[in-house]
Amino acid sequence: MMLTNRDKAIIRDLNKFRVMDRDSIAELHFSNLKNPNYAANNVLLRLLRDGQIQRSTAFVPYVYFGPDVQIKKNSQKIGHFLAILNVYKEIRKLGSLESFLVEPKYGKKSECAEPDIYCYFRKTPFFIEVQRTLYSEKQMIEKLDRYTDLFNSGLLADRNTRVLILSDQRYAIDDEYPFKVFQAESFTDFLNGLKGHSAIQQSKPEGIKIKIG
Repeated sequence: MMLTNRDKAIIRDLNKFRVMDRDSIAELHFSNLKNPNYAANNVLLRLLRDGQIQRSTAFVPYVYFGPDVQIKKNSQKIGHFLAILNVYKEIRKLGSLESFLVEPKYGKKSECAEPDIYCYFRKTPFFIEVQRTLYSEKQMIEKLDRYTDLFNSGLLADRNTRVLILSDQRYAIDDEYPFKVFQAESFTDFLNGLKGHSAIQQSKPEGIKIKIG
């Protein structure tokens, strides 16, 4: 059966986010319908039957994967990717979101930071860490040191990128970094914590150019 434009969009998102739950797919692709969850179920069952997507029944609601995503159906990483997806759904409701990359790769894995998210929101570039597990202060400092290596590597053409840590835990972080570091429990809390959103409004309007390798 020929894929519809919506089918293709769902598959693109499944490959982008690695895994998506049924309710999120309904929210992002069927919100214009009277019963989004029912419509999503019908389409997902058809795509699953046709071998276009994969599914895990280990979660409720069920979660789905793109056809080329290699991940165990009960992997602990699923919760991490769903948390990233929730950040995306949150940010897109808050303002202009021009770019959103999941776990972009920069340089060699052993040398540079591996952010959970790169996004370009209200003309401001962000690296976002979605911290579901508790890190020690030492582990967080090591992570930020890797961001310093990334900023000093020459891979980033724009050094205006902020680093945002989304976590229930607050870390003791000094200002000895070549980038601004913010901490919040959610992206909404981060915005609410900015006086007049000055950190967003005063950013440079130019786009960020990133060499990915």
